[in-house]
Amino acid sequence: MSNPAVSKPTMSRPAVHRPAVYRHFHRIAWLAVALALGVIVFGAFVRLSNAGLSCPDWPTCYGRAAWPTAASQVVDHAATEIRPVEVHKAWREQFHRMIAGTLGVLVLTLALVAARRRRYGVAQVIVASALVALAIPLYMQGLHASASGLAILGEAILLFAALRWSNLDLSRIAVLTLAVIIFQALLGMWTVTWLLKPIVVMGHLLGGLLTFSLLLWTAWRATDLPIRLAEAQALRKFVIVGLVLLGVQIALGGWTSSNYAALACGNDFPTCVGRWWPPHDFREAFVLWRGIGVDYEGGILDGEARIAIQLAHRLMAVVVFFYLLWFALRLLRTPGIRSWAVLLGLLTLAQVALGIANVKLGLPLSVAVMHNAGAVLLLFVLVSLLARLRTPEH
Repeated sequence: MSNPAVSKPTMSRPAVHRPAVYRHFHRIAWLAVALALGVIVFGAFVRLSNAGLSCPDWPTCYGRAAWPTAASQVVDHAATEIRPVEVHKAWREQFHRMIAGTLGVLVLTLALVAARRRRYGVAQVIVASALVALAIPLYMQGLHASASGLAILGEAILLFAALRWSNLDLSRIAVLTLAVIIFQALLGMWTVTWLLKPIVVMGHLLGGLLTFSLLLWTAWRATDLPIRLAEAQALRKFVIVGLVLLGVQIALGGWTSSNYAALACGNDFPTCVGRWWPPHDFREAFVLWRGIGVDYEGGILDGEARIAIQLAHRLMAVVVFFYLLWFALRLLRTPGIRSWAVLLGLLTLAQVALGIANVKLGLPLSVAVMHNAGAVLLLFVLVSLLARLRTPEH
């Protein structure tokens, strides 16, 4: 006899149940997901190769829309007084801005398409975007208060629309994603102008991953391929717990990286500087705001504070590792989603291995970038399950 508590997953036909949006909406959404993944991974490469301040002005790079290919091209530009030109790094930062801007255009397209069925929906998205666009030249002219006011007003329009609209046609999530990516652009600007302030760098990382998650959820819902299980509601709760734990660990990872604490224990693992619990300073390690004007490149914390950050990252990694491994084993017993269980388990093991390799090998750039990519892929699995798991239709 079949077990009534477990039902085999079924796939809805996209042509029947897809939300009432433009027929290519899901294709645009998946393109945005792929580009968001590229932006996050390349952004990790920029940060980990110490190129985050290689273009000290924003949104230009030493006054150029692209980047200088020789120091002689920008010898008289004011930005050279802030930081000398490093041509081999400048292209990384500016190219990252360009692909992030392209992603912004895709997200704007999704918001416009989703909002076209709403009364004055397209007008609200256009007006909000125009206000933000007008803020950029004002900022470049030094009118920071006016620029901030326009950006805040644009964000308020988008958030008000997202709160008012339902999500049956994905208009709420599309407009909310646009609001998030605009704020993400502001964080990118502050990352440069506030000289790699750790709270901003960490926020920029989390903003990128939130953008990726919103786009992924949108893409799955627009494609409409649900996995229908009788126990879907319980599994979704486990997914949410996993997302919270992973989010905390990613934030700690961002805090570790932005405070240059990845090698605070040297190449020692599982102990730290030869001890299981070395001298540390958690109070100093987690001061989130230290004012503006300090150059944080290379870090400003002492050894004990950096050790505290590294210890926190390691301890949380143990919690996340065991939870995700347990959840993968739990999914493995559920018919129809065993492939997701295997993928989650393998990614969890690989992520831990990459983290250990970072320490033992002295933070090689390729391994560090893959460690960041691994976090995104874990997020991909959990968000995909959250978007697709649903109870059977009656």
